[in-house]
Amino acid sequence: MMGREEHLVELVDDGGRVLGETTVAAAHQPPGRLHRAFSVLLVDPDGRVLLQQRAAVKTRFPLRWANSCCGHPLPGQSLADAANRRLAEELGLGPVDLTEVGVYLYYAEDPATGRVEFEYDHVLRAEVPADLPTRPDPDEVADLRWVDPVAVLADLDTDPRAYAPWLGGVVNRLLHPVGVARSGAPADEAPERSGGR
Repeated sequence: MMGREEHLVELVDDGGRVLGETTVAAAHQPPGRLHRAFSVLLVDPDGRVLLQQRAAVKTRFPLRWANSCCGHPLPGQSLADAANRRLAEELGLGPVDLTEVGVYLYYAEDPATGRVEFEYDHVLRAEVPADLPTRPDPDEVADLRWVDPVAVLADLDTDPRAYAPWLGGVVNRLLHPVGVARSGAPADEAPERSGGR
């Protein structure tokens, strides 16, 4: 786990343009540095999404329920390659076909660990079978469950501390996709922002 904290990430501006690079660890130290990330939602034929409960050893928002998988592309790495790498590492899955449904720009401070999330988050979806076989890595994932995305949004209103702070924005992008330009930035509007900035 600590090895990934030394991986490089792309620092970006509000429009997703690359400004430089730093380590994962440095990007998440207060006050945080805006960097490129991705969030994957695996969707079954009934429209349910696979949520993972983040492992207790995670450095940011441990034991919170989050999207199927998330991470950071290495500088210059494609989103699909990066996301499929993390799907294999976290869930033991082979490559899946991914579609970008928008970008969610958010900022969140983790009161438990003191780390910060400040991410230009590409939201990716993949259609998968309901009986998808997974082999979750216990250092990454504490639990998995299939849920209706609308029910997730309702539960976020009643019990927000059970969920990662980015999950609401990610699920909203799934339910209300935005056209995406080649650069990865939404074609018809600015990235959705969280209310916590």
